Amino acid sequence: MAGGGLVLGVRFAYAGEETSAEAAKAAFKPNAYIRIGTDNQVWISAPNPDLGQGVKTSLPMITAEELCADWNRVVVEQAALDPAAYGWQGAGGSTSTPNNWMRMRRAGAVGRALLVSAAAKRWRVPASDCVAEQGIVKHAASGRSATFGELASDAAHQRMPDPESVPLKERSEFRLLGTRVGGVDNHAIVTGRLQYGIDQVVPGMVYATYVKGPSVAARVKKVDLDAIRRLPGVKDAFVIEGHGGELAAGVAIIASSTHEAFNAADNAAIVWDESDSPKDDWKAFVAQAEALGDKDGRVVGERGEPDDALGSSAHVLNASYSYPFIFHATMEPQNCTAWWHDGIMELWAPSQNPDSGAQEVAKMLGLPQHKVLVHLLRVGGGFGRRLRNDYMVEVAAIARRVNAPVKMTHTRESDLTHDFLRPGGFHHFKGSVNSKGFLEAWTHHFISFGYHGRPVSGGGLGADVFPGPLARNFRLTETLLPLGLRTGPWRAPGASAYAWAIQSFLHELSSAAGTDHVAFLLDILGEPRWLPPRNEDSLNTGRAAGVIKLAAEKAGWGKPLPPGRGMGIAFHFCHRGHAAEVAEVSVDASGMLTVHRVVAACDVGPIVNLSGAENQVQGAIVDGLSAMWLQELTFKDGHIEQSNFNDYGLLRIPQAPKIEVHFIQSDYPPTGLGEPAIPPVAPAVCNAIFAATGKRVRRFPIVSEGIKV
Repeated sequence: MAGGGLVLGVRFAYAGEETSAEAAKAAFKPNAYIRIGTDNQVWISAPNPDLGQGVKTSLPMITAEELCADWNRVVVEQAALDPAAYGWQGAGGSTSTPNNWMRMRRAGAVGRALLVSAAAKRWRVPASDCVAEQGIVKHAASGRSATFGELASDAAHQRMPDPESVPLKERSEFRLLGTRVGGVDNHAIVTGRLQYGIDQVVPGMVYATYVKGPSVAARVKKVDLDAIRRLPGVKDAFVIEGHGGELAAGVAIIASSTHEAFNAADNAAIVWDESDSPKDDWKAFVAQAEALGDKDGRVVGERGEPDDALGSSAHVLNASYSYPFIFHATMEPQNCTAWWHDGIMELWAPSQNPDSGAQEVAKMLGLPQHKVLVHLLRVGGGFGRRLRNDYMVEVAAIARRVNAPVKMTHTRESDLTHDFLRPGGFHHFKGSVNSKGFLEAWTHHFISFGYHGRPVSGGGLGADVFPGPLARNFRLTETLLPLGLRTGPWRAPGASAYAWAIQSFLHELSSAAGTDHVAFLLDILGEPRWLPPRNEDSLNTGRAAGVIKLAAEKAGWGKPLPPGRGMGIAFHFCHRGHAAEVAEVSVDASGMLTVHRVVAACDVGPIVNLSGAENQVQGAIVDGLSAMWLQELTFKDGHIEQSNFNDYGLLRIPQAPKIEVHFIQSDYPPTGLGEPAIPPVAPAVCNAIFAATGKRVRRFPIVSEGIKV
């Protein structure tokens, strides 16, 4: 405690080595969240990986707010991987903010309490008469003040309070949270100095790529390794058998550069044994789904008498919707650097789930987990793809056989064909509205994909999804088609696809009844209340109505529009976030679509960083538009037929609309924003296309329905 500074943390656990010489000199020693130097420098650790969602900035802001630190004196550092100190250090499911909200507030509040206590003891006044603000503790009655740096050494000797007993600020007292704060890495990013995984350099390292088969479970049958070794720049090549989990069978190629490794991969003559590989065929799945459409599957949820209600309603509609498999398309292809030395496997990993990756590497190598050291790196896009850690396991298997650090990078083609895909799906609806134009009955047969009788990742749909819990007469059934391809979470898993079908069919029903769609949605929601389980994990009809009304108001819902132009609105609740969006579009005589603007309204509790929050909603809308317009993966005999961005489209800058983002700053505990704003955008756009043209889009990508983009 005698190093000339103050070290703070909720768990007060050792959190790895110092990350800079300056920090080592100025602070006592590393600690979970906060270090304060005698020179007034404050170091705050960011515990979770940043993959563009901005948590390296927003999470330390939470601690800085309660600490009453001067943000201009704060240095943010990426924390070491230490689940004992930080809990789960992953990024997925919009959980980074809710998981860290209270622990990082308490870390800051404890720091503030110790600094105030030190000042009060020095001045011999009650601590209740002192206040901290902007890195200074003040005693108003005497006019005395001291900086955090001046108090740091004394504060280190104060009795540590129970973190849960220290008062936290009211939202009205926030001075930093809710403001716009630029990303702490922004300057390093735009000047090219920030190291993503693909930029990692370790002295003496070699470069590798890993060639896997054209289908799941393919094994190497025959390869001329000597021919590969003779290619320019190649240092070695060898076969890895794989074990059926995160480590697929393949050929590792070690070279003097990534370019030479890729060139060797392109010229490697490998014969693959695909006898155990699945033979999935997209066209066959489409035919199966069409044949099953009029039938019911396994009942997932049921209420009332949906068949009777359908038979007696004023307006009854049937409709079928479908969407294909898609790829994560991270800007940074999968990569990782590993170094086997001194009995330790050291990795530099751009992972969303690094602790799980460390466990998988330890298991694969037969090492105790403390012998696997993982450095958390900035990630060039994740969207759920990097929750899986195949690239960590692959490079560890390679590095174990190489006497040097190894940086392995997947080619874009390998990245696409070996992705954990968002599954396609098929929705068959029957619904009705009564003579007053209100929802009367809703039946839904969801045809998805399964493995051993359970939905694949991203392929499930619960009866609690809107409007299921609110429909008086309701039935959801499910049919699962056996699938061999690998799937995984894709930003707003499941909801990013099925919300389009559900919200579009709701619009079909309101249009058939001649009911304004905003009024139609609000009537379904009814009085403000929590739905089961009646907490922040469930839909709140009042919060839902609030975002629908706000989006409609800000978009000018109901205003006259010229011919060929229309508005559409959609709502969805997921990941504790309520979001509604209005799209305004036009379609010209040739069928060319222009999305002029999207207005979003979100209620995710108090906003931490307004700049980052707006960025997340904007990015979600762009991702959602890109997925619906152009993206489609097809496959035959278990082989994916697309290979790169030349045949797998992404939204281009000129196609992006103007995006307006509005928040309802509620007092509910906050959630993240990586997911909630994605699901409403596709149905909002498609409902707007119908308003503009009378054409209903029921199949993705929309270019397959004759819409030009």
